[in-house]
Amino acid sequence: MINYIKRKLEKLKQKRTFLEYGYEIKTFDIDGIGKVEYAQWLHPFEQPKSITNSNVNFYRKLAKPGAMIIDIGGHTGDTTVPMALAAGKQGVVLALEPNKYVYKILEKNASLNPAHTNIQTRCFAATKDEGEFVFNYSDASFNNGGFLSEIHRKNHHHEFTLKVQGRNLEKYLNENFASQLPKLELIKVDAEGYDKEILKTIPNILAKYKPHLMIECYKRLDQNERDELFDVVNGFGYNLYYLQNFEEDGTKVLLEKKNMSDRKHFEMLAIHRDKI
Repeated sequence: MINYIKRKLEKLKQKRTFLEYGYEIKTFDIDGIGKVEYAQWLHPFEQPKSITNSNVNFYRKLAKPGAMIIDIGGHTGDTTVPMALAAGKQGVVLALEPNKYVYKILEKNASLNPAHTNIQTRCFAATKDEGEFVFNYSDASFNNGGFLSEIHRKNHHHEFTLKVQGRNLEKYLNENFASQLPKLELIKVDAEGYDKEILKTIPNILAKYKPHLMIECYKRLDQNERDELFDVVNGFGYNLYYLQNFEEDGTKVLLEKKNMSDRKHFEMLAIHRDKI
């Protein structure tokens, strides 16, 4: 019991004390590529990450070599790196991460494996309007959080605030990635409940290029927000599927609107009906 109390107190202290954490380099073997490096963030609340053959092959099913992929909410790069390995050196992954502390780790991961990846990173959030915004995080060192003031439920227990920059993504893409957009095959959004609002800001991108979408149904969304998320994606011409995991052998099950209340938090894959 005493050790349990000590661990709880230490965790509480870590949660309420700001520190900048570094990283350690981990190495993984990927078939057809060889050794791949990954910078593991040493934040105490960050889960260990790994890159596997199955994970890379999952993304290869969604994007061909040479494709463009956009990772919105790239965090440290745990999805960015396997995406980039799937797209290859001739492709490009644009990874957005507005948190300036975790962004340093994402930048490091973007610099690793230069023979096999092409990762472009940007430190801003995808927002409707451009400017400065306040995000909420669950600890003083800003590991996990997002634009939580924009969801209905305010009891999210993310009391630590961080100012971030926001940019209109569709405008930014048209101004800076116009030549790559015809190769856009996948967009991943992990924005702690703000996913549907981000998708609303890129209607012309979705209509013209019809990329696959990876999105999440955040655990704190209420039923109206879940229903709206389904309607927004469906309204852009997509079918939604529940994703078991991000592995090659993971199953996907067609979602109907009534299913949006079945699970508290789950990942989804959306495929445009023109591509089914």
